[in-house]
Amino acid sequence: MSKTTVKPMMCRTLSRGSRRHGGFTLIELLVVMAIVSVLLAVLVPVLASARASARKIACMSNLSQIGTAIHSYSIEYNDSIPIGPTAPPFLSPADFYPSTGAPTSLVSLRSGKPVGLGLLLAEHLSRQPKVIFCPDPDQHISADSELANVDVRQAQCSYYYRHASVTRLFDSHTDPPPHHVALSNLGQNRNGRAVRALAIDSQFLCSSELAEFNVKPRTHHRQKLANILFSDGHVISRANADGRFTVDLRDHGDIRNAFSKILDVLEQADEEL
Repeated sequence: MSKTTVKPMMCRTLSRGSRRHGGFTLIELLVVMAIVSVLLAVLVPVLASARASARKIACMSNLSQIGTAIHSYSIEYNDSIPIGPTAPPFLSPADFYPSTGAPTSLVSLRSGKPVGLGLLLAEHLSRQPKVIFCPDPDQHISADSELANVDVRQAQCSYYYRHASVTRLFDSHTDPPPHHVALSNLGQNRNGRAVRALAIDSQFLCSSELAEFNVKPRTHHRQKLANILFSDGHVISRANADGRFTVDLRDHGDIRNAFSKILDVLEQADEEL
């Protein structure tokens, strides 16, 4: 083969090679995109699960700190858990504390008076007040705004707190409201079992028609689980796939029994190990 024929062939070969390595073909781009799509399909659920797990652990840590604060409070107040104040007259469906000792997510009353876990904010949770808010809410909740309402107007946190297992809509004159519940002897629930659960993630569903009374759904962890604080200070997480920890008031006929339904959830939690 002559030199005159070799050089043009080499030039054409090199030219094709240069174009080949200068970019991707359409098929190569499609293959890369397919691989990236598969990786995203695998990784996104894993990352979402990891984030949910981290928020669950953070929520359990919050409840643990609340438990420590309740124990510190009981030492200072003759073995009593935080309870009260005396409930004002029940005048509106927007009042989430109709009787003294009712299970509630409130931290202050409509008058602004601290109530329930709100009684811990002044001293025992003063350095970490946001622990009364779950880090995994399903609705947008501003912890700063709710805390700013304490001492001013009604405010609520993320957890149902058990005062004295009261479910009345009014304080009774013949049955004085409780003002002392001993941490060392919380008594028995309505099922005759020992009271053990003190606080739990609120999983609350209601009709949109109640929004005019500022009664709105408050759920956490996509309703998949509920974290529970027990009287001995330990915290567990339990699945809520069957809705046993959900307070469902979407049926208007159940509204009057709202506080009994909240107590049902806490009594269900008493059974958990």
